[in-house]
Amino acid sequence: MAGEITREQASPSSRLEGRVAIVTGSSRGIGRAIAIHLHSLGARVVINYASSSTKADLLVSDLNASAALSQPQAIAVQADVSDPDQVKLLFDRAEQEFGSKIHILVNCAGVLDPKYPSLVNTAVEDWDMTFNVNTKGAFLCCREAANRLTRGGGGRIIMISTSVVGSLPPGYAAYAASKAAVETMIKIVAKELKGTGISANCVAPGPVATELFFEGKTEETIKRMADACPLGRLGEPEDISKVVGFLASDAGEWINGQAIKVNGGFVV
Repeated sequence: MAGEITREQASPSSRLEGRVAIVTGSSRGIGRAIAIHLHSLGARVVINYASSSTKADLLVSDLNASAALSQPQAIAVQADVSDPDQVKLLFDRAEQEFGSKIHILVNCAGVLDPKYPSLVNTAVEDWDMTFNVNTKGAFLCCREAANRLTRGGGGRIIMISTSVVGSLPPGYAAYAASKAAVETMIKIVAKELKGTGISANCVAPGPVATELFFEGKTEETIKRMADACPLGRLGEPEDISKVVGFLASDAGEWINGQAIKVNGGFVV
């Protein structure tokens, strides 16, 4: 797999050399693709994970093996994003290991109830878990980033939301509500960070072929969702990572306070 990870050729305004990025929930799925892409653009990356240590360590090994430099360009840090002390330690480790302030936060850690219950059948415990990770976790990571990202240019806060906020399908009440809160928060944060040079945006994927998406769905449901997209397929993690890479770069500087749907037209 190491051979698949390469440094991409990109215009200078899209490169991320010298910058440090934290990607939460990046041992698998969309987060993994984002970490690989930011690394390919030149960033040093922190692979955050909650429990998938083997996958995180393997990804770090692959990223460092593909780098021409002798110094590590990727590290793995375990942290529960819903715990404020662990979020602080995540940022501390990033600064200590790379000897630099952090430039980019991509918050991709999230959970989705695979039972897809209606609101009346949603257990309080499941509702709380969803908001604890998706909303409280986003708040804690965003707050830490707003206090600690580099000032004066290059600072980026990018939250992964969902196009479900726009489509509002039954069975997603807790998930959609938890992400809608994040989108509202980030639009306000973008204004509150005036003068810092830090931008804040959300990226809202549609159906993407990941473990999180497939869990709990029948083949019929998956096919129906793919057919509902005007481009006739599910999204791939790389479809999302390229948009995140653009927002993280100098080329994306003028985009601020936005929730950008990336779904192939599934939700417009």
